[in-house]
Amino acid sequence: MDETVAEYIRRTVLKIPRDEIKTMLQKWGFLSETQLQTINFHQIKENISQDVVQLCEENSADIKQAAVLDIIYNHIYPNKRVWSVYQMNKAGEETEFFDLTDFKKTFKRRLRSALKNVTINFREYEDNAIWIRIAWGTPYTKPNQYKTSYVVYHSQTPYVFVSASVLKSNLPLLCQALVVASNYHDIREMELRSHSLNSLKDIVFKRYSQNFQTYYPRPLQERNVAPESADLRIIQENKNEKERIERVNREVFGDGPQPKLEFAQYKLETMFKSDPEMDVLDKREPFRCLVKFSSPHLLEALKSLAPAGMADAPLSPLLTCIPQKARNYFKIREKKGFFPGSFVSP
Repeated sequence: MDETVAEYIRRTVLKIPRDEIKTMLQKWGFLSETQLQTINFHQIKENISQDVVQLCEENSADIKQAAVLDIIYNHIYPNKRVWSVYQMNKAGEETEFFDLTDFKKTFKRRLRSALKNVTINFREYEDNAIWIRIAWGTPYTKPNQYKTSYVVYHSQTPYVFVSASVLKSNLPLLCQALVVASNYHDIREMELRSHSLNSLKDIVFKRYSQNFQTYYPRPLQERNVAPESADLRIIQENKNEKERIERVNREVFGDGPQPKLEFAQYKLETMFKSDPEMDVLDKREPFRCLVKFSSPHLLEALKSLAPAGMADAPLSPLLTCIPQKARNYFKIREKKGFFPGSFVSP
């Protein structure tokens, strides 16, 4: 067995929690149950990894088997990587039968025609998800197994989840291979990123339901109240307002936990109109900007704004529409309603 393969297997085993090493090796299936029984899984991980490498040497493991172990690890722990969402589009409305064998052949052929030094591994899972692992090299160097890209493609959908390598220059090659192999016309990034792969799937596959506001808060009505009852009135109004905020928040975001989204952005185009006497602009022009949101748990952070008193309830549709707009590339174009000297957003 090659020394680089042995070292890669050793490092992969070291990443696995000790209590789960045996289970993961069983899922790998490269070592027999008899061989696994010879390993003491209660010793320190360094010794366990050495024992695993020794058994792999007996079985003459190569980089293909080592890559499969890495795919299994990333499938069990997808939150160790940062994932982005891409959506592919067809030129027409036609639907074609998906053939996994053809997809693999075309993907490999397309990628290797652009870069020969690349290793590609596939693994299928029960939910029609195809996991693809790509290790990139250069025209003069072997593939770097520690700087891999991962792709999760659901064959019955146009969505692709990509965890790109630090080698960003290879991303266009990867996208081209995906489009050609899956018989689509083009591919675009949806500007959604998160460590939680399942949360991204919940959003784009519409497994996450969200209500949208159709009303706006009413102002508090003023009443003539005797001074001695003013404190009680204030306490009651505060209580009513808190209950209203909780009710509105629940109607907008729902009762359940929010998908874990860490990054989102969209393009905003609105109008700027100035007073002619101010002579700010000679003509009306659209104002364009790129709005970016980031947080360890973006949707939960937005949900907590009103209860914390940091925003009025209900929140602006610009904030509550993020999961919905994700499916439309986060492009919002406001064409109506502008005021002198003001920037107006939906």
